[in-house]
Amino acid sequence: MFAAYAARIDRDQPLSGLELGERPAPESRPGWTTVDVRAASLNHHDLWTLRGVGITEDRLPMILGCDAAGVDADGNEVVLHSVIGQTGHGVGPDEPRSLLTERYQGTFAEQVTVPTWNVLPKPKGFSFAEATCLPTAWLTAYRMIFTNAGVRPGDSILVQGAGGGVATAAIALGKAAGLKVFATSRDESKRRRALELGAVEALESGARLPHRVDAVIESVGAATWSHSIKSLRPGGTVVITGATSGDRPSHAELTRIFFHELRVIGSTMGTKEELEDLLAFCANTGLRPIIEDTLPLDRTREGLERLAAGDLFGKIVFTV
Repeated sequence: MFAAYAARIDRDQPLSGLELGERPAPESRPGWTTVDVRAASLNHHDLWTLRGVGITEDRLPMILGCDAAGVDADGNEVVLHSVIGQTGHGVGPDEPRSLLTERYQGTFAEQVTVPTWNVLPKPKGFSFAEATCLPTAWLTAYRMIFTNAGVRPGDSILVQGAGGGVATAAIALGKAAGLKVFATSRDESKRRRALELGAVEALESGARLPHRVDAVIESVGAATWSHSIKSLRPGGTVVITGATSGDRPSHAELTRIFFHELRVIGSTMGTKEELEDLLAFCANTGLRPIIEDTLPLDRTREGLERLAAGDLFGKIVFTV
């Protein structure tokens, strides 16, 4: 079957390890389900895989892709939960949690196989392209806001780095949930789009907010960390899920953190139950993921290049 896969690891030039071509189709195994992929969305995790983060050379070649929506062997339209081993379903109770592409082949292919427990019905009214955007970026944002940030309707949040998949999801979800959403970006066009998406104000990166917020949704890392901490009200929370600009800020702001009793919470992906709640939330509100572009799978390199350059607002989806 045709697939896009990591053939080599290169930390400095990750795309040099990307190859497109034939890979073995997944073999059937008890307790697992094989899905014909219709759409698969791109995530920063795919770039990290090519850099060797979360994977070792002995697991190559590895098909990329965490997310997929497609059709199972019985003709059911489905969406996949990307976390394997979270509960032991299909892999045994002692296997540590991992994402697709870390231990098991990913979704940038004509077929993918996952534990049957990880297969959820695709909600009616969702296209395959829309559904595939939810299990990683949108689920991550959902857990950050509703599980870890501790905010309620009427509270305010700051979303750093408008444009990325998690950030655009956080703006849309926050608006739909009745939150007052501020957003930042270095790019004027992305700030305009953040306003269209529901932010009450979109500012340049590092700009002072009109007032301090209850929580910050942080996925940028070093470049915005100091601003995130300074933007919180006393007792506020910063929820961090990534560090695309680096994980070692020059100013950790430790004094401000302890003096204002701020909370710093790490957040990774989400549970199957949270994904079910997210699917229902979107179905009930009419909320849909923001898709920057839809490309055929044989243009995976183009999508990764655009992701690496930061030239996106929303998700890139590959169709199979």
